[in-house]
Amino acid sequence: MATILITGCAGFIGSHLTERLLNEGHEIIGIDNFDPFYKRSIKERNMAAFLGNPNFLFFELDLADGALMEDRLKNCAIDAIVHLAGKAGVRPSIESPHAYTKANITATQNILEMMRKRQIRKMAFASSSSVYGNTKEVPFHEQQDVSHPISPYAFTKKACELANFTYHTLYDLDIVNMRFFTVFGPRQRPDLAIHKFTELILNGQEIPMFGDGSSSRDYTYYQDTVDGICCAVEYLFNHERVYEIVNLGNNQPITLKEMIGAIEKATGESARIKQLPMQAGDVDITYANIDKAKQLLGYNPHYSFNEGVKNFVTWYRESNHTVCF
Repeated sequence: MATILITGCAGFIGSHLTERLLNEGHEIIGIDNFDPFYKRSIKERNMAAFLGNPNFLFFELDLADGALMEDRLKNCAIDAIVHLAGKAGVRPSIESPHAYTKANITATQNILEMMRKRQIRKMAFASSSSVYGNTKEVPFHEQQDVSHPISPYAFTKKACELANFTYHTLYDLDIVNMRFFTVFGPRQRPDLAIHKFTELILNGQEIPMFGDGSSSRDYTYYQDTVDGICCAVEYLFNHERVYEIVNLGNNQPITLKEMIGAIEKATGESARIKQLPMQAGDVDITYANIDKAKQLLGYNPHYSFNEGVKNFVTWYRESNHTVCF
């Protein structure tokens, strides 16, 4: 078993991954800064299941403060890092680009510097399908040119991939960049469409539909994404001189109209739709070619979109969520 540092351990994906790896017998060091992007209480609830686990050590700190991070972790042996922390959201990044540069690029640079200084050689990094921009070639594959991002969020993720390559080349760090595709399921962030639309539909409120409903996303159920991360970590432990980029998607784009219909079916309620123009920074489609992830990592998503939405709605109702937007 290994000691793994998970950044963003209190978030949606991070908390599920932390639970999974603790259950597998690993020792986990978790970091989160409880960014006010959404309520701290939500993240605290995410951590409730493992906060008292004797194999879990938690630090509340901001990765943009590299000196503080290194000081807090100086006595911690670390075999590998799963770097999930970062400021998420395409639309908010247009309003606050400097905050995204700090939280994503500066924080990742600090992680890489710590790895260099301490000879921590293994990292799985959370990148994003947003780096593909509005490319017309679908499904997206890892060899495509991604030099045309259309949001600050996307360019920070691409910049981090480039920094990772530089440190791999200069210092022989082993890194897998995982491009996530619209992860959803229980504990999903309250600002994301499936969560937000479920709440609005159940409350009898209008839901905003940007565009004509034909835009589509390659929704990936969180358990499939966590499986992919674990596969990437295992690959890193079993290989040397690694620098890879892999898509962790579902290879099944779902239109906005289909997504709304799936929530209606799962809730048993009809949506009241308010149609609005497409928003700046939004892409028309995300669609993952996952051949490389299958061949390299043994990644194989199992959950259908409708199954995932049904599970989310069940969780939402059981958790009796009340979220302020």
